[in-house]
Amino acid sequence: MPNQLLTQRKLYTKIVFTLKKLLIVIFLSGLVAATGAYYLIFGPNVRTDKAVVTVAPGTTVPQLSRMLEPYVRFPEGVSLTARLKKFRRPKAGKYLLQKGMSSNDLINMFRSGRQVPVTLTFNNTATPEQLAGKVARVINADSASILRAMLDPDFLVRHGFTRDNAILMYIPNTYKFHYFTSPEQFRERMWKEYRKFWNESRKNKARRLGLTPLETGILASIVQKETNVASEKGTVARVYLNRLRRGMKLQADPTVVFAYHKTTGDTTVIKRVLNKHLAVDSPYNTYKYPGLPPGPIAMPDISTIDAVLNAPRHDYLYFSADPKRPGHHLFAKNLSQHLKNARQYHRHLNRRKIYR
Repeated sequence: MPNQLLTQRKLYTKIVFTLKKLLIVIFLSGLVAATGAYYLIFGPNVRTDKAVVTVAPGTTVPQLSRMLEPYVRFPEGVSLTARLKKFRRPKAGKYLLQKGMSSNDLINMFRSGRQVPVTLTFNNTATPEQLAGKVARVINADSASILRAMLDPDFLVRHGFTRDNAILMYIPNTYKFHYFTSPEQFRERMWKEYRKFWNESRKNKARRLGLTPLETGILASIVQKETNVASEKGTVARVYLNRLRRGMKLQADPTVVFAYHKTTGDTTVIKRVLNKHLAVDSPYNTYKYPGLPPGPIAMPDISTIDAVLNAPRHDYLYFSADPKRPGHHLFAKNLSQHLKNARQYHRHLNRRKIYR
């Protein structure tokens, strides 16, 4: 009997020892698995210094994991993290991968849509067609759909624009967008920027000049085509404002050039305005029609718009190109002085054999 008890005790001890070893093995295995899983989720995964990946709309997590394979050590870490976080679909866009980012960092980035913005810069863009082409090179939309959104009649009417002046809603500057910005989203963003630009201060200045924001933009487009000399822009603007106040025709050569090109389709560079140009019947021909034309002849930049709004007061009613200072002008308060300045410039053109 004592021998039997001893045997049972030894067997019990052996079983307990074996169970302890098994539990330790299970514990250590679980610890190793947990440590491995933790590392897959929170350890550094991105191995490239910097890379930008484009995630298309509708991309799934498995597709995302395959897309990231060239850039990460453990694609399975991305899948595991997504599964644990119940993350199923990343937001479309361009994303910046940086060395050392973990799977958790990646999933958080794709979930929040924390994208790399694309940069759009535009200025001196004469037409909506030209602007649509520039925008299409930056966001993932074709120029035709962008142009349709820009010139949508309902949108224009709703916000007080016409097809002729629609380009004035787009204030030339540098903007940041998401790559998958839709044409409608682009248009709405530009409307928001337009309202921000035309704050109460600028609107009050325009009102004091007797202009609306759109009329200011049209006048600024003429000023911009008249001179590239920043110090003269305000002076030129005031000449036109003085003429408008007196009911005189603007008689702005750049509007004649614009009208000729628009009407005839002839894109030949005009260095000298001739009678055939002045004869063109177009509402943009300010030698024929009083007041401002129906739309801008160029996209005025911010500095030119502000030059109009802050035009210094003077009594000049005329100006002519200064032959002695290219790009500058000679200003006159009366017609006789202006004709004298104009003859001087015409002789200069003749000497240079510029006849058209």
